[in-house]
Amino acid sequence: MRLRILLSTLLPGSLLAASCSAFAAGDSPAPIAAGGTPVELEAGSPFTARAVLNLNEGWSVAVEPGTGNLLVTEKGGTAKYFNPATGDAWEVSGLPAVAYGGQGGLGDVIFAPDYAASRTIYLSWAQAAGEGENAPRRAVAARGQLACAAGACQINDLTEIWRQEPAVASGGHFSHKLMFSPDGRYLFIGSGERMQADPAQDLANNLGKVLRLNPDGTPAAGNPFADRGGVAAQIWSYGHRNLQLAFAPDGRLWELEHGPRGGDEINLVEPGNNYGWPVRSNGNNYNGTDIPDHTADDGFTKPVIFWDPVIAPGDLLIYHGSMFPQFRGQALIAAMSSVNAVVQVQLPAPGEAAATEVARHGFPTRLRDIAEAADGSLWVVEDGPRGRLLHVTAAQ
Repeated sequence: MRLRILLSTLLPGSLLAASCSAFAAGDSPAPIAAGGTPVELEAGSPFTARAVLNLNEGWSVAVEPGTGNLLVTEKGGTAKYFNPATGDAWEVSGLPAVAYGGQGGLGDVIFAPDYAASRTIYLSWAQAAGEGENAPRRAVAARGQLACAAGACQINDLTEIWRQEPAVASGGHFSHKLMFSPDGRYLFIGSGERMQADPAQDLANNLGKVLRLNPDGTPAAGNPFADRGGVAAQIWSYGHRNLQLAFAPDGRLWELEHGPRGGDEINLVEPGNNYGWPVRSNGNNYNGTDIPDHTADDGFTKPVIFWDPVIAPGDLLIYHGSMFPQFRGQALIAAMSSVNAVVQVQLPAPGEAAATEVARHGFPTRLRDIAEAADGSLWVVEDGPRGRLLHVTAAQ
């Protein structure tokens, strides 16, 4: 299924009508002085951080191959192309209209594996499936070509390649995480269960699932439920809630799950496996009612680690670089809630069952996203309408 997004959805008026945030429609926060401003971190932190760009509900950051420049999405429906060397931030046009509200809006952004030749990027967002405030919504993903010149960037030929089925009258748990496999052959999508719980166990929809697709959005050959046809052919694993994804240097795929009241967890993703939500969780419902914990014989794949109280995870990175050798191969989690930290986790080696939290490296505010630069430094997006983009390097 490939749908060319109509030009009318790309016009500024349509975008502004669909967007709302702490700043007036079309406004951007004031720029930060060249070189950024220091961010005060806790004593003994392994990090030094500088705020380099003010954001209005920043959501996702991606590092452009070759240049090291950044694409940063903002939930209200805007995006910026940022040059760290000069401090210049260019507005990006050609973006879709988004269904803003709750957790919905403009979501993830990634560069295609062949970006140097194709200029292809991938975006996800929340889309209204009808008219009016109460229209059902769904996450969608699209790809287009990024062109930048003379202080501005444009996304051309943005074409929808995937959507959540069905659309749901809810503003939460879109997930819409995009991730290419290390070999560049497959597009993985983390699709949340839209706060509906039960669809995560139903293979007739693609909610609460990890999906494995070809770069054009069609189901990849060899998926575990391909013989069922329909959206089941997209599914790689199921029984998930509200999820993020990351590949480790050894090629294993890890899933970070935002649990209910307790029960945030990390899972090793294996094809065809059922991870239990909402039948099993190490947390409880927000109304206090019990959800049975995982047990050894319950038939579901168990998390390698869980948190209760929660850490409210925003994003997951498995560190590959050299600037922080002590982190290599470990999970770094951008955490929200009262944690406000990068949570460091030692993942289990192949054949082992349990991960271990190593440390919580505190920051002044909630953290939404985290990405690794080519030099091993980190880019961190603060959560909220007055968040910032932080450049994180090794403490001196």
